[in-house]
Parts: sequence; C-alpha cells; structure tokens
Amino acid sequence: MIKGVKIKKIVSNHDDRGFFAEVLKFGEESYHDIKQTSYAETYPGVIKAFHWHKKQWDIWFPVKGAAQIVLYDLRKNSSTKRETLVLYSGCASPLLIAIPPGVAHGYRVLGNENFGIFYHVTEAYNPAKPDEERIPFDSPLIGFDWTTKNK
Repeated sequence: MIKGVKIKKIVSNHDDRGFFAEVLKFGEESYHDIKQTSYAETYPGVIKAFHWHKKQWDIWFPVKGAAQIVLYDLRKNSSTKRETLVLYSGCASPLLIAIPPGVAHGYRVLGNENFGIFYHVTEAYNPAKPDEERIPFDSPLIGFDWTTKNK
C-alpha cells in the first residue's frame, strides 16, 4: 500500500426499489474538501496515464465499466517511494480512491464498454497554471507493464 492513499470499498444497500450507497462522507479518512468535480468516459482499451499533482488530492470514483488503476509514489521523502499499487475498479467493484499529491496515477480501460469515472479534486482547475505534471504511460521511470497477464 502506498503511504497516504486511502481506499474505501463502496457498500450498496439493495431492495426492491433499487440501491443506495454512500460514497464520500465528511469525517472519513478518504474525505478532503472538494473544489471541483468532473466526469470522464474513456473508450475500451485506452490507457490514460500518468499524471500527478504538486498540491492537489484526486478522489476517484469509477461508476461505469471497469479499469486497471495504477498508482506510483514519486514523493522524495515517502517511506513508499517508487512503490506501485494496482487496483481494479468499476461498476462491479466500486471503490473510492483518495490519491495524495506526488503520487502518479492512471488507468487502462478493461472490457468492451466505456469506463466512467468521477474526479473529485481539492483544487479548482486553472488552465493558465495547472497543478499537473505528465509522465508517458510507458515511461521507464515507472516501468509498468500494461499488458494483460493470462493466468
């Protein structure tokens, strides 16, 4: 586990009307003050990786499809520096993932349907001065192998 990353398994309560699930709640360790929420859908097979922030927390909530989510600790003084965390999330296995500043993150869409994800962030996006750095998905710095492992 990468230091500071918080993962909340979403529990849904079902009955004959449908279901209800609490996602983000004040007072829980995954909670951070939100200044912007965005939604993205990504096509099957696409890899969107990697990026990281200097100040901003990302709180991801996948709601559609499925993805392989990869986190990599870039922080110089972290006890988990250079560690990789791989998660699988989507509508069948919903997680809330709080990603601290300095942790690179990205994902690969699995299956045959679009992957839908809500991005809750602690800083509003400023296009004139974005708090975001990018690293290519195949960077040797991270060295992650995105190919499917048939087991």
